[in-house]
Formats: sequence, structure tokens, C-alpha cells
Amino acid sequence: MDSRGMMPAGELAGVGEIPVTEISRFREEMADGIRSGEWLASLSAVPVGGVPHLLAVMVEPRAGRLHLMMTRPGEKYPALSNEVPQAHRFEREIFEQTGIVPEGHQWLKPLRYNRPGDRPGVTDFFRVEGEEVHEVAVGPVHAGVIEPGHFRFQCHGERVMHLEIALGYQHRGVEKALAGGPNVRSISMMETMAGDTSVGHATAFAQMIESLSGTPAPSRAQALRAVALELERMANHTGDLGALAGDVAYLPTASYCGRLRGDFLNLTALICGSRFGRGLVRPGGGGVDVDAERAELILSRLADTMRDFGEATHLLWEAPSVTARFERTGLVEKMAALDFGLVGPAARASGVTRDVRFECPSGWYREVPMMPAVEQGGDVMARARVRWQEVHHSAVFVRQVLARLPEGPIRSDIGPLRADAVAVSLVEGWRGAICHVAVTDSQGKFASYKVVDPSFHNWSGLAWAMRDAPISDFPLCNKSFNLSYCGHDL
Repeated sequence: MDSRGMMPAGELAGVGEIPVTEISRFREEMADGIRSGEWLASLSAVPVGGVPHLLAVMVEPRAGRLHLMMTRPGEKYPALSNEVPQAHRFEREIFEQTGIVPEGHQWLKPLRYNRPGDRPGVTDFFRVEGEEVHEVAVGPVHAGVIEPGHFRFQCHGERVMHLEIALGYQHRGVEKALAGGPNVRSISMMETMAGDTSVGHATAFAQMIESLSGTPAPSRAQALRAVALELERMANHTGDLGALAGDVAYLPTASYCGRLRGDFLNLTALICGSRFGRGLVRPGGGGVDVDAERAELILSRLADTMRDFGEATHLLWEAPSVTARFERTGLVEKMAALDFGLVGPAARASGVTRDVRFECPSGWYREVPMMPAVEQGGDVMARARVRWQEVHHSAVFVRQVLARLPEGPIRSDIGPLRADAVAVSLVEGWRGAICHVAVTDSQGKFASYKVVDPSFHNWSGLAWAMRDAPISDFPLCNKSFNLSYCGHDL
């Protein structure tokens, strides 16, 4: 790490190596980084010498470098989000967890739940006053099997003037449970952090442990992880395309994609026995191996599934009733996507080239480079098209990796973790960038463990997409983002 806190992605630093600056300098460097094209992957409060410090992780695109900064804020500090909008939700979270007040914050409200003793008015919902303005409240209890979340619309007639999203009803406490680890429970918590992203979060955790212990995973294990990560992406994107078709009552694609999602999940089950990839990723490598015969079977079934996928989605783009509902619906302009710090397909659909596999490639993403799928429209159509492109890109990647699967072991022995260190792990999950940040104590245990699921960045994008839209567009906009409740409620 250099004197400015820059280091290559995937490396680690001692706690004492990260520059600790005054809050004014901290804000200035963060704002300068954003203006130069960096983005804020994580901002959290971490214990250093028993005193809370703010630790920021910025990603410098294409250079494959991370910019780590630290400051000691005291009990209060001038809010960062007035100059760096990407910090808005992070500052709310820090206030909620520590009581450290970002003074001048635009809407200082707990991000996940209300605590006893919160300041009067801090938990109120935003209200639009005016004649004929009315509220529509949805949730937190929803029809069917779905996790809790509350959506409050301020409407004038059918037009949505403001949408406020309240989450945190699950109170899971996962990050607190990770402190003091790692232990035998840690990997299981990672695999259930967000159930549809089991491989993504498990891979981020495994990379973290390998970095802190100085034990890289064998190349064969890294290849199988990458294959599983892309199969996870393909399954979820296919399910989303089917769900979007269902929301506009286009049943041919909806019914096809519902089945095809299961076919992609079954390919993951061929590798490890679990449709969600549990047991496949372990610190130091992998939990299972794939012989040549099984690899050929996966490739054969992948070819069949991709043929059916092409036919099903071709129908989607050819139907005028679909394009009429997708185009210009749920618009998020590029500048708004940058301000909110959107990640994944939500960002790339608005013209923001933000993809960890491309910006900070590691493992087999260096061996088999992937170009990001980018659209400019920023609407439901663009978000659907990005998913469609990514399924095709992922299929090509899986074929190439399995064709070049290296020989050798799939597991290395993990040694003790480095004490008093900071490590950052980045993985491009199917919703976008997954960021894990660990700080170890003098015994090499987790003093803190921060998880930023891509949904954390993107919920604000969904609220923005509903501005000035008819309330009937909400199901379609919501499905086009398809964000995680449990990945947010950590």
C-alpha cells in the first residue's frame, strides 16, 4: 500500500498502514475520487485501538486498485453525503449502528430499524403535502412467500411523486455473529447471507480468508468457483426475464424461463449436489471436484439449455405488447446511477460500465476475460437486455473454462490469519458487486466484518425509477431490479 492508501485489489494491509486523515481531508479525497471515476464500495465504522474510525473502500476502475482511507470522526462530523451522494445510505447505517451523527445529512433515518431513544422525528416517513395527494402503503407483509419490506408511495392521482422504502424487519444480526470468527459456522452464514447468491458470498468470504492467511486457492478450485458463479448468474437472470414477461402477461417466455431457470440450477447441482451451490466453495479451495465425464455432461446440458433460452427470449423482443411496456418505464438516467452508486445490471443498463470481473479481475477472470454488457436506455428494457446479454456471455465463459480445466488439487490448507490487518474481497455477483471488508485483531480474529450486498446500493435506484411514474408500473420496475431483502437486512 502506498502513502495514499492505494493497493491492488485482492491484497491486504496492516491496520497501521492505512492513512488516517482529518475528516475534511477524508471528504476531499473521497469527492476527488468520485469525480475521477472511482466508486464507493464500502463505508463503515471499525474499531481501531478501541476507538471507532470510518473506513472507506473506493474502487479505481480498470486499474484494478483499491483506495483505502480512514478517519476518526468523534461523536459527530459534517455529513459526507452532501458532497458524495454515494455515502448517503452508508452514513445512515453508521448512525444506526454506532450513534455517530453525520451533521447536515439530508434524511438521517435508521436504515434498518428504529432504536429506543431515537431523536424525535428521525423515524418519520417523508410526506408530500398538497390537495389530492394521498399515500399508498404496501407491506411489510406481502402476498405469497416473500420477505418483509414496506413501500410507501406519495401519489397525486396515479402518478408517484415519491417512494420511500423501509427495510430491516428481519433483524438478522449476521455481521455481529461473524465478529470473533472465523469459525465452523462462518461459511454456512455466508452461503445463507442471501440464498440466491450462495456462491457469490461464499466466494467473497473464501477469498478473504485466503488473503488474510496468505494461502491462494489452487487454480482448479478457482476455475470451478468461477463456473458456479456464472451458473448462478445465468439461473437468476433467466428467472428474472421470465418474471418480467409474466408481469406484462406475456406467458410464452414466462413459462419457458421458469423451466430454464431450473435447468441452470440443476447444472450447479451436477457439480456439487446442491442447486444453490452450497458446499462447493470453501476457504482454501473447493469442497467438491468434477471429473472429465461430468464436465462433458455439464457442457452438453448447457448447450441444450442455451438453445431453448435463445428461442424463449427471442419471442420476448419480438412482441410489440412487451416492448411497449418495457421501453421508457422505470427510467434511471446515467447521472442518477452514478450519484446513487448503482452496481451490477442496474448500473450497466444506465450506461455505467461497472463490473468487478472487468475492472478488478481475479482468478479465472484474468485467464478468460469478460466484457461487460452495457445498455444506455436506463429503463426496464435496458435492464432486461443486460440480463439477456449476460446469460450469453456467461455461457461462453463456462464453456471456455471447463474446456481448459487445469489438473491438480482443489484445496490448500489454511494457516492462521494475519493479525491487525485489513482485507477487502470483491466479487461480481449476479446483482452486482459484493464487497466484504474484514479487520482482524491482535489474535488474528475478526474485530469487525462488513458485508455490502449489491442490493444495498440499488434500493435507492428503485425508488428513483418510480418518480413521476404511474403506480401501476411498480411491479414491473421492482422486478427489473429484483433486489434482496435478506441481503440488505444483515
